[in-house]
Amino acid sequence: MSIESVRAYLTRWNRDKDIMEFDRLSATVEQAADIIGVIPARIAKTLSFRGEGDSAILIVAAGDAKIDNKKFRNTLGYKARMLSPDEVLEQTGHAIGGVCPFGLKNPLNVYLDVSMKRFETLFPACGSKNSAIELNLEEIYEYSEAIGWVDVCKDWLEEQNIEKEIVINQL
Repeated sequence: MSIESVRAYLTRWNRDKDIMEFDRLSATVEQAADIIGVIPARIAKTLSFRGEGDSAILIVAAGDAKIDNKKFRNTLGYKARMLSPDEVLEQTGHAIGGVCPFGLKNPLNVYLDVSMKRFETLFPACGSKNSAIELNLEEIYEYSEAIGWVDVCKDWLEEQNIEKEIVINQL
């Protein structure tokens, strides 16, 4: 799977050639933000959790957001339990550092967290530890075949991050 599966998947929207591949790692939010030149919040990170039964689910959130266990349980009806790196690879076909909701090995339920809604575009990974693509919210929703928007994160501050983005863009 990995970047090849994402590239093949994104051909449906003629976006396969828009994947950026870097000559260094972009596996963490900070690394990706540094390479791309944006604040970490604009990196769309994909988190993998155990769903109900043997299934897995994906939550795509802004780079500065953290899962709020209480919100997660109240929204989805079960405790947030992250998958191990081996389970992530088995479920998604992507290794940690390149996980994204595109070109998945198995059909998984994907949810988008509202923490991303403060940005016009974000940068999710594309199946490898050195790739990304710039997408707007509608594209992320459509390409991920998301079930819907959820509010399951904490520790992101809309005003503070937008002010940082303005400062970065002025430099």
